[in-house]
Amino acid sequence: MRTSTLFLCAALVGVAATLALAAERVSLFDGKTLKGWTVLTCEAEADNGEIFLKAGNGMVQTEKKYGDFIFECEFKALKAEKFDSGVYFRYDSIPPKRSWPARYQVNLKQSDMCNVGGLKGAKGEDLTKRGEWNSLKLTVRGTKAELEVNGKPMWKADGLEGPKEGFIGLQAEVPAGGQYRFRNIFITELK
Repeated sequence: MRTSTLFLCAALVGVAATLALAAERVSLFDGKTLKGWTVLTCEAEADNGEIFLKAGNGMVQTEKKYGDFIFECEFKALKAEKFDSGVYFRYDSIPPKRSWPARYQVNLKQSDMCNVGGLKGAKGEDLTKRGEWNSLKLTVRGTKAELEVNGKPMWKADGLEGPKEGFIGLQAEVPAGGQYRFRNIFITELK
């Protein structure tokens, strides 16, 4: 009887520990306003359930900083060629006289799609579909990052440096790269 009671107690402790580690997936965009976001040196708006990067060079960044997380969104370039945008992460400031942080960016540029410059191993085969909505799932934990595009693993990398938490930003590079749209934006903070 004592062995089964100990086993039951151990099982309940294991379940409780698992539930404590379970993280909640939270929407970062209500589809109607830019509440929770800061628009920096560009024009952006909530439009038809999407964040529309309308004009300028700049960022639409979260008001909150994040450490370890899973960031998910869908994105679509509105130009057929020479499009450019990105998702920046783990930065705490934008240098003076610049429109964007120094690093880290999941590039949404036609010639470098979904790669991260300056992070060894953060490069892979382009898995996006041109002219369509694409999904991105970025997992960042400690010094490691990995990316899934349209439900398929694209790369895994280790070597993140700098702040242990930072903003997440959507890059507007409209004059040179055209307009972009983002929707279904979620964050899961990891413990």
